[in-house]
Amino acid sequence: MSAEPKQIGRDDIERKLRELQVDVDQVGAEVKSYAIAVGAVIAITVVGVAFMLGRRRGRKRSTVVEIRRI
Repeated sequence: MSAEPKQIGRDDIERKLRELQVDVDQVGAEVKSYAIAVGAVIAITVVGVAFMLGRRRGRKRSTVVEIRRI
């Protein structure tokens, strides 16, 4: 009772590749939305840190002029 091995044809390969492509597209869409969200958070953080450091530097270098009236 030996079964003959099934021949793999071009249609079988194409069908399997299409299945894999659908899976890859779905995973890619999920990862893309996650990556965009993470990128936005990182960008906002970088802008916030740059703002705070610039503000601190500006306070250190600003000159205070006091005028007294006699």
